[in-house]
Amino acid sequence: MTKIAIIGHGNIGKAVEEAVKAAPDMELTGIYHHNDDLSQIKADVALLCTPTREVPSFAEKMLQLGISTVDSFDIHGQIYDLRQQLTPLARANKAVSIIAAGWDPGSDSVVRTLLQAIAPGGITYTNFGPGRSMGHTVAAKAIHGVKEALSMTIPLGTGIHRRMVYVELEEGADFKTVEKNLLQDDYFAHDETHVIPVPSVASLNNVAHGVHLVRSGVSGTTHNQRFEFNMSINNPALTGQVMVACARAACRLKNESNYGAYTLIEIPPIYLLSGDTENNIRSLV
Repeated sequence: MTKIAIIGHGNIGKAVEEAVKAAPDMELTGIYHHNDDLSQIKADVALLCTPTREVPSFAEKMLQLGISTVDSFDIHGQIYDLRQQLTPLARANKAVSIIAAGWDPGSDSVVRTLLQAIAPGGITYTNFGPGRSMGHTVAAKAIHGVKEALSMTIPLGTGIHRRMVYVELEEGADFKTVEKNLLQDDYFAHDETHVIPVPSVASLNNVAHGVHLVRSGVSGTTHNQRFEFNMSINNPALTGQVMVACARAACRLKNESNYGAYTLIEIPPIYLLSGDTENNIRSLV
C-alpha cells in the first residue's frame, strides 16, 4: 500500500482525500495544514493541495525529507522553471516530484502531446469552460480587500477566454483599488477580464468546468486531419483523481531509481493505473 499524506484541505484537498480513500492500493496517513509541523510526516508521497504559488516551498520541504510529491501547479509559463528547480533536489534526496498534475496542465497536456504526435504540423486550440477556475479563484481571493471570490472562465474560441471575476469585498475595501490590483495579477493580465462586485459569492458558486480541445493538422503530407476532445467535469474531483494517479506513478518511478521532477507528459500512462501491469496491457492495448 502506498502511504499518502495530504497537505492542504480546501476544495482540492477534500477531493484528493476522497480519491485516496477510494483507491485500492493507497492508505491515507494524515491530513496537514499550512502551520503544522511537516517534519513529522510519515508517507511515501505528499499530495500538495496548497495554492499554486505556495507549491514550490512545500515541495522543497517534502523532498528534503526524502518524501516524493505531487502537485497541481497551474501557471503554465512557470512549469518548466519549477521542474528545473526541483529536479536536483529530488535527485539528491532519492525522491520523485510530479508537478502540474491536474487536468490542465496535466491530463489535457497528455492529450495535446498525443495529437501533436499523430498530426505533427498544425495548430491546437484549448478552450476552457464555461466554468470555475480554481487557480484564478484562489488568486482573486488573495487580493487585498477581497473577502470571497469566484472566477469564471468563458471560452470565446480559438483558445481565447474571458474571465468573469465576482468579488465579495471586505468591509471598507475600495472596489476600484481591488479591481486595479486584480487586473494586474499575472493570472488575469493576459485575458479579457471583468471584475464584478457582488453582495455574496456563495449564491453564485459552482465548481463545474470543462474543455474543448481542437487540433487541425497534417499527418505525413496529408492535410485536413482534425481531432476534437471534449469533457464536462467537476473541477476539484478531476484534479484530485489525476493527483492520486500520479502518486502511484511517483512510487513506480522511485522504485526504479528514476529520481527527479517530472511533468505528466514524461510519464508512461500505464504507471498511472492500479492493478497488475500485464492485465492492464491485455485489456487496454
